[in-house]
Amino acid sequence: MSGLAVACGNSNRNQVEAMMQAIAHRGPYVSAIHEGDQIIAAQNYLQADGAVSGDRVKIPVRSPGNPDLMICYDGQIGNWADLARDHNISDGPFPEERLLLALYHKYGKEMLKYLTDAIFSFVIIDGKHFFAARDMLGIKPLFYGWKDKTLYLASELKSILQITKEVYEFSSGYYMDSSGQLTKFAELPESMPKLSDSSVDTMASDIREIIERSLRSRLDFSVPTGGLLSGGMDSSVINYLASKVYKEKFGPSAKLQTFAVGTEESEDIQRARLMASYIDSQHHELIVNLKQFLVALPDVIYYLESFDPSLVRSSIVNYLISRYAKEQGIQVLLSGEGGDEVFCGYLYLMDYPVEELFAKQMECLGFLHNNASLRLDRMNMCNSVRVVAPLVSGELLQYSMTIPPQYKQKPEANRKIEKWIFRKAYEDLLPQSIVWRSKQEFSQGSGSADVLPAYFEEQISDRELAEAQDKYPMVRSKEELYYFNLFTEYFGVNHHALKTVGQWVSL
Repeated sequence: MSGLAVACGNSNRNQVEAMMQAIAHRGPYVSAIHEGDQIIAAQNYLQADGAVSGDRVKIPVRSPGNPDLMICYDGQIGNWADLARDHNISDGPFPEERLLLALYHKYGKEMLKYLTDAIFSFVIIDGKHFFAARDMLGIKPLFYGWKDKTLYLASELKSILQITKEVYEFSSGYYMDSSGQLTKFAELPESMPKLSDSSVDTMASDIREIIERSLRSRLDFSVPTGGLLSGGMDSSVINYLASKVYKEKFGPSAKLQTFAVGTEESEDIQRARLMASYIDSQHHELIVNLKQFLVALPDVIYYLESFDPSLVRSSIVNYLISRYAKEQGIQVLLSGEGGDEVFCGYLYLMDYPVEELFAKQMECLGFLHNNASLRLDRMNMCNSVRVVAPLVSGELLQYSMTIPPQYKQKPEANRKIEKWIFRKAYEDLLPQSIVWRSKQEFSQGSGSADVLPAYFEEQISDRELAEAQDKYPMVRSKEELYYFNLFTEYFGVNHHALKTVGQWVSL
């Protein structure tokens, strides 16, 4: 996980340096700028990215056989080992970058069909030409802007705004070539695929195998690694598996470090404590309060680049625990992000009949690029921590689409059980109070959703809200108005910047 900035056209080094300075947090370990004839390209890396300092490897990474062919890259390829074997990519620094360059050299834009289990944003430079792309779900961020017929691309909004106010989010599942035009290369299906007729036991076994394979392919414990543990189903599964792999690697007495955050005795704190004891982890708790939330909010809005209340509430606790983990020496954090999208965990989905669930799931996945994936990326990267989310897996997503909807949200008595098949897969491996714990958003379980809306309801008058809504109809509450004001203080009342902000379906 890293940062990139590229200028194509009539630019200069000072501009690109300013862009990179705005995202220095994404890669403080090593960085460099390449100045070409028509293209200036810059890249930075975390140490956890496997980056090497000094002159051993030039950055941006070059093709071994063609120094004009190079890549600026941010992402992770789950099926890297298989692709590397098929395309003769040797071990060594920056293997994913070298793989992507080899794929581009051999297949051109058709390289994208091989990245079915990857999250990415990249810009490949080939002399005076470039090829940029972003993964189908938009898990990795990418923005672009124009000024004086020059195109700028970068990992974050704030980087582009160093140069121009004409800024856009790079569309998920699209590529762009030197023409400057966006072309779609991947999209979520509009209709349900053929559903599996496997037994529940077989589907549960398949789910376990896919998730464990995803975790092992993305994690090697080569740097200090910990797990974000909320005590919910998603994070509990990931930390259970990670702890098992950790003990395999370092011995049965070795303890994975886990991190929980919440207000006093919030439900997340209590359930995470139970799960940490169950997997025998070295557990850390960060107890937070309203004052700490208010102090952190300006930084959270700045790094998050959003003012959506639901997203901000969950992001602020993610920010605080990620920062705390960094202070403990952690360089990589494991996350359970993705389980709700893959297995239909959001409670609002219960309002729809089973025959509409697939369409609503695809809609939910479509929200990721400027909502939940922002928290996953920004609230860890701003603390220079690499995040790994094994449930964000192309293989797992493809498999989940074939699971009959009634097994994702299973009717039982007078209610539905969300993520039922996922829970079923681990019911014999985890404590029952974890497996069957009702879904709570991160902000609810940690307590931030209880204190922040109430605080702003008292601090902002009805008149202030009404006046703001006359100017900015997208502002839906007093809490959102406060976040909106912080956002515009940093990024301006600029319709281009405002249009990059996603708003969740409910407050």
